[in-house]
Amino acid sequence: MPGAWNSSGKSLFLKACSPALQAARGYARPVTRRRKDIPSQLDDLPPTMLKKDYANLPVMNSVDDVVRRLLSLEMASQKEKMKIKTQQLVEKVRRSPSDNGSFEVQVAVLTARIRMFQEHLQRHPKDKNNKRRMLMDVDKRKKLLGYLRRVRYDTFENTCKQLDIQYSLPPPYTRRVTKRWLVKKAFCIKVYQEAQKLKAAERLKQRERQARARAARGQQGQEKLAQEKQTQEGQKLAQEKPAQEGTPV
Repeated sequence: MPGAWNSSGKSLFLKACSPALQAARGYARPVTRRRKDIPSQLDDLPPTMLKKDYANLPVMNSVDDVVRRLLSLEMASQKEKMKIKTQQLVEKVRRSPSDNGSFEVQVAVLTARIRMFQEHLQRHPKDKNNKRRMLMDVDKRKKLLGYLRRVRYDTFENTCKQLDIQYSLPPPYTRRVTKRWLVKKAFCIKVYQEAQKLKAAERLKQRERQARARAARGQQGQEKLAQEKQTQEGQKLAQEKPAQEGTPV
């Protein structure tokens, strides 16, 4: 048909037009999006720093430059860099060199994890699983900071200052409990309990299967040992019988 417009005719028409004419007629151009440079808490770590497992070894002073580079943060993964960053934050607030479980140390570890999740969500905003983990860590840190604020206010202030945390007070009111909210909560609890029952039954079946497999392997091992023992006894008797027959009377 003379009035038909297909893709080949359109492409030929676009090639025939000049760029200025295409821009004037409003033809779409490919959009190139630049990736944002998101600042990370790991940017201040020097690449020449050694990994956590090799930093305190005395032999590292005499190794080759190539080996030292391989064991440095330049070739390290994000998990190994996070260990160094967490250790740096813990060193700022710990009470003593042997302190590994105080409230301040727990707040420092949670702070490193929360900042890692925040950087990840800036690149991948639709990752709901990591968003849920981040919110859970935020709630844990808020509870620990609230306890420190009630019990040891000077430690609370020092922790917030060293870790650059802005603590906001909880709201002075609570949500009004409605019948719909109570029914929804009871339903969620019931669903969770049923799911836990199913998981417990599945774990019990798996343990029984593992126990039967171990028993079968043990029985097969015992039967194999008994067969080997009978074989050895038969060989021994077969060797003793010709010797007895050849002895003179």
